[in-house]
Amino acid sequence: MKTNVVENHGRIFKNPILESFTKSNPNITIGYYSCMIVFFVYLSIRLSPLTSLQTFIIYSCGLISWTLIEYILHRYIFHINDYFPSFRRLHYILHGIHHQNPRDKQRLFMPPLPGAIIAFFLTLLWYVFLGNNVYAFMAGITNGYLLYSYIHYTVHTNPKKLMFPTLWSHHLKHHYQFPDKAYGVSSPLWDILFNTMPPENHPINNNKK
Repeated sequence: MKTNVVENHGRIFKNPILESFTKSNPNITIGYYSCMIVFFVYLSIRLSPLTSLQTFIIYSCGLISWTLIEYILHRYIFHINDYFPSFRRLHYILHGIHHQNPRDKQRLFMPPLPGAIIAFFLTLLWYVFLGNNVYAFMAGITNGYLLYSYIHYTVHTNPKKLMFPTLWSHHLKHHYQFPDKAYGVSSPLWDILFNTMPPENHPINNNKK
């Protein structure tokens, strides 16, 4: 039986131009970040002395590192109001609007412009430690983000398909029952290590979906 999906929309800025930069077409965004990965690989080949094996190892380190970055961002930045209640407006801009409108397809990916700015500063930061090896590392981080975004998008827009049943259950518990747990989206690894796993056998109350 087909289930009707209600897709609500929120608003961050009154200015329509600023508001447009907070939304993203999923197909365009997937293409954009895919191109960014290719660009980082190209820079690595041209500017880094790494062998193919070394490039793969550093790329894999970036891919794995994304899961920790994702956890830290989700727990401490996106839910900053849990630690600093006066930051409610910032919380709403970064993540609160997603919790209010979890099925809004235009807010399930980082829009290209802020994504490019964040990638630029991350590259500068890691360049201090990795030099020209940073490009392989950033290719892995960007690929990790793209995988995370695809999983996140699928969980919120195609729940009946259950393409990722464990991750689906994990993330929906965060949204609808345990907002202070289950911060990992693409992996529950860091929730396990940092003791933020939700109760395993607790039924999901998804009446708000």
